[in-house]
Amino acid sequence: MTELPMTERPTTGELQLDDRASLQRIEGLSTELDDVTEVENRQLRLERVVLVGVWTSSSAVAAEASMAELSALAETAGSHVLEALIQRRDRPDPATYLGSGKARELHDIVVDVGADTVICDGELTPAQLTALERVVKVKVIDRTALILDIFAQHATSREGKAQVSLAQMEYMLPRLRGWGESMSRQAGGRAGSNGGVGLRGPGETKIETDRRRIRERMAKLRREIRGMKTAREVKRAGRRRGSVPALTVVGYTNAGKSSLVNAMTGSGVLVQDALFATLDPTTRRARLRDGHEVVFTDTVGFVRHLPTQLVEAFRSTLEEAVDADLLIHVVDGADAFPGEQISAVRKVLADVLADENLPAPPEMLVVNKIDAIDATRMTALRGEYPEAQFVSARSGEGIDALFDAITEFLARDDVDAVLHIPFDRGEVIARLHEQAHVHSIDHDENGTRVEVRMPSSLAAEYRELMAD
Repeated sequence: MTELPMTERPTTGELQLDDRASLQRIEGLSTELDDVTEVENRQLRLERVVLVGVWTSSSAVAAEASMAELSALAETAGSHVLEALIQRRDRPDPATYLGSGKARELHDIVVDVGADTVICDGELTPAQLTALERVVKVKVIDRTALILDIFAQHATSREGKAQVSLAQMEYMLPRLRGWGESMSRQAGGRAGSNGGVGLRGPGETKIETDRRRIRERMAKLRREIRGMKTAREVKRAGRRRGSVPALTVVGYTNAGKSSLVNAMTGSGVLVQDALFATLDPTTRRARLRDGHEVVFTDTVGFVRHLPTQLVEAFRSTLEEAVDADLLIHVVDGADAFPGEQISAVRKVLADVLADENLPAPPEMLVVNKIDAIDATRMTALRGEYPEAQFVSARSGEGIDALFDAITEFLARDDVDAVLHIPFDRGEVIARLHEQAHVHSIDHDENGTRVEVRMPSSLAAEYRELMAD
């Protein structure tokens, strides 16, 4: 073998740089089963995928955690992960995301493992998607398309389905691809004649027709969602008139929000160890120990790099958080980077609040899954988040303390009062028993005298009944 001259040999630093820029396999993310006999009807499985990410900043551990989340997203969508690859670059290649050379390497890996889909950990431009598909010769989707697909699978309500459809169309519209004049549907101008200067040509192409139909469908969906919003606002206003405190549970996807709502209300909200198991807001009532009745609302989970289309389309879900008396922000304590989860949730909420020009509701941080955390980790988390509540929705540990913290928060504006209630206002007494803490009740010839501690909002409603 001919030896390269000294001046042409790569230096140690160049070799290290080349190694850092190469596609690196991430172990442990494959969901492919070793024994195919474990699954019946194996041929019915969904996409066999290779995951690809570009590591541009932060630590290697954070980059691998992002890829692990992408793997969980792919698995939630029903895919089988065959390989997970990551490349170190200053920024994604503007043409093919990975760069032409690494894209060819990716093609070889795809062929080697028999994959039929490549999923990229980022939002690719239409040009990047097209160029990468030409190289790897299989379908390429990005993180945004993957999340949209999961939302489409999980949406159950009419409004949720409409919101997902709108988000998918907004994503799809700039990514429609045509194939030149073969896509023409009609002739321009007068068919079969000259048609005049500037009017001769292929006419409206198939891709243009598709775009027009998508825009029309999007306009219809927006009208429908506006109508649903009105109905939802009427229901929410009814709850507000009832002076029942609204506690909205927010947090990162799969942080255990639904499990916590079930633990605190005894309800049967869907609980699944999967990303985005809850898409439609679910409302449940509960009673605190001091007699306060509250409403818990379970909302859609957040995720890093949540697609803009989904933030816009699911604004109705987020409005439940904006209008809350208290945000219960649930964090997965067993996650390697809980701080990033917290930042991702707060960023999306801040965007919605800014658009609505509203102040942020009070927030109570709740670190969940403490049953899966060792003592050292717990000590570190308590030091980092001293104001947080620490619970396990699975075992029930810390739930009583969380109830006490919520009770203390809601009671901060309570007022002590004496009400003289006429005999024909019996509904007031019933409501006080439901939503306040009644100390004593006495009757005289003019009505009922009630000593009560109640929320300030309720006191404002019954000010004319208060004793001087």
